[in-house]
Amino acid sequence: MKPREIVVNDLMQQQYCYRLTEPAGRNFHAGFEPQLTPKEMLKLGVFGGRYMTDCTAEFPDDWFEHARLCHERHDPELNFFKINASLPLAVWRKKEWIYFEDPRGWFQWYCRYWMGRRCPDDERQIRRWKAMTRHLAQLRHCPLPGDWNCRRKQRQALLHWAYDCRNL
Repeated sequence: MKPREIVVNDLMQQQYCYRLTEPAGRNFHAGFEPQLTPKEMLKLGVFGGRYMTDCTAEFPDDWFEHARLCHERHDPELNFFKINASLPLAVWRKKEWIYFEDPRGWFQWYCRYWMGRRCPDDERQIRRWKAMTRHLAQLRHCPLPGDWNCRRKQRQALLHWAYDCRNL
């Protein structure tokens, strides 16, 4: 694959450039096996629909055809589990979870990674993704398998991290 350069101009980044060095959706690091693609996540409803509303030009158009988005505000009703499972960006910054190349956080990193970008932050982000499995373990203790009312906030948070917990 011939590397391709992407130039980003949105509300959070101007003239940010990165290279796609891998085919989209392929050649992930060993052990990094997200269950949902960015397109599937956007269609299901994540981040109250507010995430990425100004940066659609960076990603494939078909990701946004059925995306549940709200340009005006964060709307938990747009989330699959209809609950707010997000922390404000200010909290992410304070906890130093934000990598300077991805000012929107993990999902932005994942979208770019899925598209084929590889960067120095990959291993840290993959460790963070793997740490979310503790929530999967807790969901397995719900009294009724498939009861979406059991631990809805954890279920929504897992969707934010590309884990498909709808069948647990």
